[in-house]
Order: sequence, then structure tokens, then C-alpha cells
Amino acid sequence: MKVVIIIPTYNEKGNIERVIEILETKIFPQIKNHQMHILVVDDTSPDGTAVTVEGLMMKNKNLHLLKNGEKLGLGAAYVRGMTHAVEKLQAEIMFEMDADLSHDPRKVPEFLRKIDEGYDMVIGTRYSQGGSIPQNWGLLRKTYSVFGNLLVRSILMRFWIHDWTGGFRALRKEVFLKEKKELASFRGYTFQVSFLHKTVRDGFKVAEVPIHFTDRTLGRSKIAPKEYIAELLEYVIAARFWELVFSPFLKYAITGFVGYLINAFSLELFKIFGIHSGVAGALGAELSIMWNFTLNNFWAFSKYRITRVQKIPLKFIQFNMVSFGSVLIIFTVITVGTSLFGDTRLVRQLFLIIAIAFFVIPYSYSMYNIFIWKRWHISFLSGLQKMVG
Repeated sequence: MKVVIIIPTYNEKGNIERVIEILETKIFPQIKNHQMHILVVDDTSPDGTAVTVEGLMMKNKNLHLLKNGEKLGLGAAYVRGMTHAVEKLQAEIMFEMDADLSHDPRKVPEFLRKIDEGYDMVIGTRYSQGGSIPQNWGLLRKTYSVFGNLLVRSILMRFWIHDWTGGFRALRKEVFLKEKKELASFRGYTFQVSFLHKTVRDGFKVAEVPIHFTDRTLGRSKIAPKEYIAELLEYVIAARFWELVFSPFLKYAITGFVGYLINAFSLELFKIFGIHSGVAGALGAELSIMWNFTLNNFWAFSKYRITRVQKIPLKFIQFNMVSFGSVLIIFTVITVGTSLFGDTRLVRQLFLIIAIAFFVIPYSYSMYNIFIWKRWHISFLSGLQKMVG
């Protein structure tokens, strides 16, 4: 397949020659099953970066240059570069790579192996599987990097992806073509998070490759931390909000709230008959499970609903097996709560809410998506296994 490594530049004259030489002489000769090309996207660097590239094009026929009349930002450069790579160079696979050698070119073959295995996007991760950030970074920069990624993972609720803000990636052209229209508004570094988020959202298979991020030795970083963080937070919060509004989660939440009312009423009803509070809560939970299965199947997850009559009993058994975890959580939390603070109606209901809000909701929603209606794919499972393993 035809591979185009896209390198955006602005005042990278001192770096671009080095990275091109390494790719052309040391990396590309190792790759036998792909046609390797480089596309430099330069925002009319005043230091003459484009002139340097034009000189190198004389001896490297697989080196290309795309110039722009003004500096529009990283995201705009990548959209422009990928569009050119697909339409003019017939690229089937594209790379995002920095010009300053902070991304190790020796990782390119490993990224391509993941693509050959069937993944749609491969991202370099600095935060798992042996990846790392520079030791010489100051405390503030490390804090920005590490906690910025953790914040994105937490808000977007995609913990199986470890590095959201990194810029070393490989992707199939189909991913870009699917997401291109929505990426046009992201000109700065938020482009990286938004592109990955949309890729995951639309069900493309994403793999990670550990990388050792190296700080640049020439030139200055283009990131303005305060503006970047503000723009990033604005994106992830808004993206997650609209996901919840339009995704099955809102219907799941409404269904679950009614299920909570059934559980709460049943808990007090069973207590009238002298049943232990933990057992009463568990029995109430089973009644709510019956409700939840029915409404989730025909409403919340209607796009993935189970319609075959003979399959419904088996799925209900599986649903109960998954939901047993919820029952166990409720039993444990209520038992602990009433043991510590007394077996009163207020305490029972308070700890029922705690159990559902903090434990049952994230657990059950994840399990429903993985095992019952299977909205989340195998790439998610493998990523989750890596995360907890």
C-alpha cells in the first residue's frame, strides 16, 4: 500500500533535513511491503524550511512539499496535508509525525505492522506499555502532560486509550475521509484529541504502540499551554455532553432511574415482612433488573435490540449474571452502611443511592455494552485488558 508520512512545519529548517535523511536512508529500506513517501506541509516558514525541502526533493523522488500562504495551525495543516495525500498522491495509509525528532522514526515499521493486522488507527502512547516522557521536562510541563491526558480520559470515559494528546499516529485513509468534515474547525492542537475521539466514537479499531517521547534539541515548541488547555477542556466537556444527550446512555439513565424507584419501594416493602436489609435490597434489585432488561432492550439499546424470541431467555439469563454484580454491590454497600450508621429508612435509602450512583451505574453500563448488546468492540476489550493487566 502507498504510505505518506505527513510532517507539518513552521520554522523547522534545522530539523527537517535530519528527519528526512533518517527516514529515507535508515527506515524506508527496512519496509518492503509498502511504498513510502514523505509530504512536508509548510506554513510559509520565514526561516526557509520550504527551500531546504525543495533542495532535498532533487534527490528524493518520494519527497513532496505542500506550501500555504499563511500560518493556520497544526490541525489545519494536517487536514490540508491529508487531503492532498489522498487526492493527489493516492495515499492509502497516512502518518502524523513531528519534524523535530521528538517522534522516533524507528517506530514507523511497528506502526505499519499494526495497520497490517487490521487496525484503522495506531497511536503512539507515552503513558503505558513502556512509553515515556522526557526526564528533563520541568514539573509544570510534566503535570500539564500527565494530568491533561488523565482529564481527557476521565471526561470522555475512554480509559483504555492512554495517550489522547500525542501526535505520532498512523491511520487508514477511510478514517480521515469519514471524519474530515468535522475536523475542519480544529486548527490548533485540540485537533489531535478531537480526531481520536471521533475515530473511537465511530467504531474504528485503534491500537497503541509505546513510544519514548524525546524533547526537541533545535527550535521552540509551538504549544501555548494556557490557551491549549482552555480550548481542550471546552472541546471534551462539550463532546461528552452531546454524547450523553444523543447516545443510549440518557435512555439508559432514565430506565435506570425508574429501576431505582422500583428498587427503593421494594426495599421498604420487603422490610415490612422482616427481611434483612441487605437481602431486601438485593430482592428489590432483581425486580429492577427485570424492568431494566425489558426497557433497555426495546428502548435504550433499540438499535442493537434482541428480537429473536428463542434468544431472549438466554440473553435475560446473561443479563442476570452480569447484573449479579450490581446486586452484590447493593447488598454490600447497604449492609456496611446500616452496620455503621444504624438500620433506619434514611440510612438504607442513602446507601442505596451511593451504591447505584458510584458503583452500579458505571459497572452495569459497561457490562451491558460489552456483553449484552455488544456496542463496544473487541478493540475495546483488548485495550481494557491491557489497561488492567
